[in-house]
Amino acid sequence: MRIRYFASVRECVGKSEDVLELNPALKTVADLIKHLKQSGEEYIRAFDSVSLRIAVDHSHAHLNTSIEGAKEIAFFPPMTGG
Repeated sequence: MRIRYFASVRECVGKSEDVLELNPALKTVADLIKHLKQSGEEYIRAFDSVSLRIAVDHSHAHLNTSIEGAKEIAFFPPMTGG
């Protein structure tokens, strides 16, 4: 599974993506975030934001969204315009 990081999330983790073979026990976005936070302080900082946005296979998602069968999950801060 490809995990992509954008903007401030990318800055926190220090890279734009990870490619992971995930344990089938990880069923939701929340499970994935909990797993990623075990990778280090940079991931903890990145995922402690309450306003984090999520996309699963290019569709808007929530913490309880299933990740089973997903090919890509993206994390990004809220977008603003001007």
